[in-house]
Amino acid sequence: MTTPHVSLQDLTRRIYAKAKTEPSWRFWGLYVHVCKEETLREAYLMAKKNDGAPGVDGVTFAAIEEGGVDAFLKQLRDELVSRQYCPMANRKKEIPKDGGKKVRVLSIPAIRDRVVQGALRLILEPIFEADFQPGSYGYRPGRTAHEAVDRVVEAIRRWKMRVIDLDLRSYFGAPGQAWRFQRVRLPPRKGE
Repeated sequence: MTTPHVSLQDLTRRIYAKAKTEPSWRFWGLYVHVCKEETLREAYLMAKKNDGAPGVDGVTFAAIEEGGVDAFLKQLRDELVSRQYCPMANRKKEIPKDGGKKVRVLSIPAIRDRVVQGALRLILEPIFEADFQPGSYGYRPGRTAHEAVDRVVEAIRRWKMRVIDLDLRSYFGAPGQAWRFQRVRLPPRKGE
């Protein structure tokens, strides 16, 4: 029996609908979707749209396109499927901050790592997006800071004066926060 092809857009809609209607559902088997050519191609296009500097390997989008995007994505997919993929170290770049008094260190991943991160985001985002409250605006697709400000203005007009502002800098790295990822179950590695 063969299953019909499901587009990436339909897949993410289905994942979102399942996460929204069944909040306790444990997702499994998502890695295969991360490794799909369509997912990797969309992630590549997203990374290219953002442009950005090359990572520690020095590979640019122009170099990838000169060598062939299809070959690049095939190699990346083969590494993911065979579990040989290993992210590279990030290139560090210091940029001035506060008028040059301080510096901010940017970590710039290699393009291949940006593509894998984007593919993971495409598949995992619908699961976590389903859990967010309507009043959450930070780093969400289709939401802007201007909409958040508009919502605060409207709340003030309605005499709702409590505003909560959080800095989640070390939110996911804090001890005891692993429960946040319990809805995503990774498949066992070969030999485990």
